Amino acid sequence: MRIKVRFAPSPTGFLHVGGLRTALYNYLYAKKVGGKIVLRIEDTDQSRKINNAVENLLFSFKCLNLHFDEGPNIGGDNGPYYQSQRLPIYETNIKVLLENGSAYPCFCTSERLDSLRKKLAEEKKTIKYDRHCLGLLKEEVQSRMKTEQYVVRMKVPEVDDVIFYDVVRDKVSIKCDELDDQILIKSDGYPTYHFANVVDDHFMGITHVMRGEEWLPSTPKHVLLYQFFNWKSPKFIHLPLLLNLDKSKLSKRQGDVAVENYLKKGYLPETILNFVALLGWHPPNEQEIFSLSELEKNFSLKRIHKSGAVFDIEKLNWMNSQYLMNLPLDQIAEKAKPYFNKYEFDLSDTEKYLKIVDNARFRVNTLAEIPAESKMFYGEILPSTENSAILKTENSKILLSQFFNQIQSASDLDGEGFKQLLIETGNKMGIKGNELFFPVRIALYGDSRGPDIPLIFSILGKAETIQRLEKYI
Repeated sequence: MRIKVRFAPSPTGFLHVGGLRTALYNYLYAKKVGGKIVLRIEDTDQSRKINNAVENLLFSFKCLNLHFDEGPNIGGDNGPYYQSQRLPIYETNIKVLLENGSAYPCFCTSERLDSLRKKLAEEKKTIKYDRHCLGLLKEEVQSRMKTEQYVVRMKVPEVDDVIFYDVVRDKVSIKCDELDDQILIKSDGYPTYHFANVVDDHFMGITHVMRGEEWLPSTPKHVLLYQFFNWKSPKFIHLPLLLNLDKSKLSKRQGDVAVENYLKKGYLPETILNFVALLGWHPPNEQEIFSLSELEKNFSLKRIHKSGAVFDIEKLNWMNSQYLMNLPLDQIAEKAKPYFNKYEFDLSDTEKYLKIVDNARFRVNTLAEIPAESKMFYGEILPSTENSAILKTENSKILLSQFFNQIQSASDLDGEGFKQLLIETGNKMGIKGNELFFPVRIALYGDSRGPDIPLIFSILGKAETIQRLEKYI
């Protein structure tokens, strides 16, 4: 049997980091075992559909370089499956349940249902449907179905428990008296999530259903539907919750949860995948930095946690800094260019630009921070009050003046030669250490703390170095 998994989001907004983790784990498992992953858009609730949500979803996956085997091989002709385009399949299969007595029409008005819920709440009883329409005579049901609006409900069997096995949680047992007669087909003819989900998983040949822990309470309803149809149930894998640092459920109220926002902020796709992969799964060793191919090789369902996973932004920043430092320089330089757009820097000198980015990438956490760490090489530098005070000391003035003369007369200087010349000038004046290096670094870079002196000279070049020193003489 070939393994087949799916990612089945609703088109209700951005790609949530929790959704990405679900998609990624399904993707990694499929790749690990030589299976397939399907993308299916669960859009049966038309009232919640948001314009361009699917396009944004596909764009996020394209940026992350995650591709599906059935559905959007991004850039190709295949699109995702849409449940709204599969209504005849649901219509055919709901008839099966109506005929075998596993489902029944319900004609109750919203007013009656509201009144029922209010009454049960006041009596502190479980809020669920009272099966008012289950006892209607067959002739009455058939007559009313022709003239009235109705929904179709599943008939929960009168047994003690629904038992199923979860790869992460092992045996799970839910009492049947806790289950409601779930609506399967709404009055507008569209299926609910629960019904369409099971029908599609069956006909698409899904062997493993991997999704968030929040779907665990719904799983007994799905198990019952498989039993009603006499279909083989897939294996279930429910992933742990994503948590904030305070252990509350990860939510937009406490920070960004949209993948596209992290991409815009300058987190690398490689980092995002690596970071999200470790939110609920642990590798067989202490390794923390993984390429996508390494994740595919190491991923295992057995290593998925039961407990919630904390989304630690500091860990994300650290991980992104590791990628910035270690990915090829030309890749980082190309990815950083869009973040320079709001600055009027001349990036035409490619050699200089590469040196600047190479310096900055060791000092920042994200691509978006690179321009701020680079502006002192392109525009006018503005030393702080503290740094300006250092330049105004008598020793600094004399040092810069004498060093300026030495630089003008020197030929064929490289970064190390520039530093050696500075040391020789300091020796003649009896100046060394910070008193020697701080004034020159401030004059050239704008801050006493920063790159090594040879690197600054290498980036600026002799002409601009002389021009900047001259300003402070």
